[in-house]
Amino acid sequence: MRVICDAPGQTCNRLWTYLTSIAQCVAERKKMMIIFYDWTIADFPHLLHAPFIYYPLWQPWFLRLPKGWGWYKHLTWKVTHNKAWDAVFRFLGCKKGWYTMDDTRYLTTTKKELQQIFRPREEIMGKAETMITRIRQSADLVVGVHIRHGDYKTFYDGRYYYTLAEYHQFMLRIQEIYRGKRVAFFISSNEDFPVSQFTGCRSFRFGKEPSGDILDLYTLSLCDRILGPWSTYSRWASFIGEVPLCFIESKEQQFTDDSFSVVTDFFHFANGKSTEDPWKPF
Repeated sequence: MRVICDAPGQTCNRLWTYLTSIAQCVAERKKMMIIFYDWTIADFPHLLHAPFIYYPLWQPWFLRLPKGWGWYKHLTWKVTHNKAWDAVFRFLGCKKGWYTMDDTRYLTTTKKELQQIFRPREEIMGKAETMITRIRQSADLVVGVHIRHGDYKTFYDGRYYYTLAEYHQFMLRIQEIYRGKRVAFFISSNEDFPVSQFTGCRSFRFGKEPSGDILDLYTLSLCDRILGPWSTYSRWASFIGEVPLCFIESKEQQFTDDSFSVVTDFFHFANGKSTEDPWKPF
């Protein structure tokens, strides 16, 4: 049995750390254990209730306490970043999922099963599918735009932080390369702003919703193209939805249709290009 002991937090990081172990279990009919689950696990019922995955610390009553999740995250982070506990985990044969992601043997053969296991609650998928259906009523091509602000303003000195005006320019360039089609944009962002400022671009987004991060993530996975800065978030949407993705590398970047490719595993696009940024931000 493989035992995963990564710290919880950063949902898409965690989904990636579970992925290859789950693929191996599906292919080889083995079992696994996830000791420290991510707080969004309840949004993924097929993952939470997979008969071959065990969650020894899963206590939903505790997480519903006023400070339940805060205490859980604090304590598990301390344990997983403690050298003594780390030695214990290694002695017991536990693995950090982050270091298993290069084992891509079974990702292709188990892809359909993985898409089902990582399918979120039907309420979330229903909203995502309704949004995309609504957009497609007057669009030939739906481009998902991941606007990552928040921590990216200071992360790596803001290397991958782009202003809304710069995203607007990216969107106009995308419209130009698909000028023979009716292009619409689905906006996913961790900041609140009106899409009306993207003049000349038909843009849509959700308002404040429960499970908003997961809802945005899986709506991106239903688009025809995805554009955004380097992130495990858009990388996951591309992989799980098999949607061509293009990472934004600079403010002056120009695009062609060949700029987009589907993510096949954490480290690669289908066109052979590496998904990793030399600066290694996530």
